[in-house]
This record gives sequence, C-alpha cells and structure tokens, in this order.
Amino acid sequence: MTDSLVCIDASLLIKLVVPEPLSDRADALWGRWIRDSVEVVAPRLLHYEVTAVLRRRVHRRLLNEAEARAALDAALALELTLVDPDDLHARAWEMARRLGQPTTYDSHYLALAESLGCPFWTANERLCNAVRTSLTWVRWLGDPL
Repeated sequence: MTDSLVCIDASLLIKLVVPEPLSDRADALWGRWIRDSVEVVAPRLLHYEVTAVLRRRVHRRLLNEAEARAALDAALALELTLVDPDDLHARAWEMARRLGQPTTYDSHYLALAESLGCPFWTANERLCNAVRTSLTWVRWLGDPL
C-alpha cells in the first residue's frame, strides 16, 4: 500500500462540503493529506454520486437549494484526481461478486483502490464493516486517525 495515494468515495466527500457528524474528522484528514502531499483519487462516479446525494437532500428538504449548490460547487472545486481505468467496470463487477454485494457502485471505489494499491477511505460505516475483514486497506472515517 502506498502512503502517497488514497482513494475516497462520495460519503467522505459529502462530509467535506456539508456540516454533519464526522465532518470535523473529514476536514482533519483532508488537511493532513494536503500537508503530506497525498494524491486523492476516485472514479468519475464520485461527482455523479455527490450531485445525486445533494439533489436528494434538497428534494427531502434537508438542504435548501442555495446550500446544496454551494456544497456542490465546493465539492467540484476540491483538488482530486478522477481515474477510470479501462478495466474498472469489469474489476468492479468482480469485486461485487466476490464480496456478495448487490450493486457495483461501492465496488467501483474498492476496485480502483485495489488496482492502485492504495487505502480506500469512506464515511460509510456499513460498507466498511461488510468488507474490512477481507479488504484490510479499507478505512472508515470514524476509526482512529
């Protein structure tokens, strides 16, 4: 595993742009990565998921339109690298099959991190608990930093 590269998912990115539980930890982790010149990567799926989450929160009246648009702008402005290797979908399919996952959304992030040999960070505790025994490089935002 490389210390100069990390993969994140939408659940962690949302914590950076919308104040909610664990946002302080996400901010601290992001600051550490910037300080240590760690490259943050994700599949292009990241921005689609962040946009969907924020729009859903507006629809459910958990955020107003202006708050969600500001959060989306902030998310899109964060310095990270979107990476979609040619074989990512096939890797995600295989990862979901191996882990018994019903969909491949989370598996895209996991497959990317695995292929790059880097840690994967998520704020999705349920995902982390489901895979952490078989994928030791998966990190939950709520774990000790």
